[in-house]
Amino acid sequence: MQVVLGIGSILWSRGAWAQVVPARAAERKTSLEPKAARPTTPGRATFHVDPIADTGLIVLSAGFGTVLELINSTGEIRPQQISRDFDRNELIGIDRASVTGTPDPHAGSRSNLGLGAAIAFGFVDPVLSGFREHSVQTGLVDGMLCAESVSLTFALTDMVKIAVRRPRPRAYIDAAANPDYASSSTDSALSFFSGHASLTAAVGATATYLAFTRSPHTARPWVTLSVSTALVSFVSIERVRGGKHFPTDVIAGAVAGAGIGVLVPHVHRVENVEQRRVWVGFAPASVGNGGSLSLTGAF
Repeated sequence: MQVVLGIGSILWSRGAWAQVVPARAAERKTSLEPKAARPTTPGRATFHVDPIADTGLIVLSAGFGTVLELINSTGEIRPQQISRDFDRNELIGIDRASVTGTPDPHAGSRSNLGLGAAIAFGFVDPVLSGFREHSVQTGLVDGMLCAESVSLTFALTDMVKIAVRRPRPRAYIDAAANPDYASSSTDSALSFFSGHASLTAAVGATATYLAFTRSPHTARPWVTLSVSTALVSFVSIERVRGGKHFPTDVIAGAVAGAGIGVLVPHVHRVENVEQRRVWVGFAPASVGNGGSLSLTGAF
């Protein structure tokens, strides 16, 4: 909604204020028209965030995901049990090998390192963008976009996990080795979809989108894309090797995270610099010593 408040020309005449028709003299040097926030660069896109709305979205989604994590950790939600007569051949073809092999005990630690590297890059990349463009605002905007992608992915991942409650491959392996197996851990049924894959992909996709927008026709976006793809692949493979997820879990997680990671910066993208949120314009009156004052605000 845009609110415009205009105050007509005000004259100071013989010790009294008088309102007259706003001046429209072509020769006046000061315009009432709102100016752009900064000079526009033809063909250069930028990103526009609302500090209140976007911060609120980040806090709400991150808080919601954290509450779901806490609920999952209590064990109050009964995990999905594996039927004793379940035929493993009913699994999707690419998932069957996950319940027949031996999980790598060190794969989980390596996947955690990969996720940690992605999150660290999500903090460092906006800072580098700010230094690269000599703009604190650029760094803050990129940081907020990355945080928004991560928080939304975090919340979505936990909602899907708690709704689907798919047993992890390790649970199938344990059930096959022990006919009396009964899982009591909520975590054993949170396989779909992979949070490690989704969060890593969200950071990589957002960083790649920003790189292609801010540094087109350079090697930076292609390097970011290549490194992000390699990191997502590494984390996904380690999650499967560790018996934590099926291949379809990490594929779905990567797709969901990448989708949010692209969508968030895209909806904040503007092809030109918009008018300042609050603009005060003043123009001298055609006669006398008064002037015309205009206050424009977009709220």
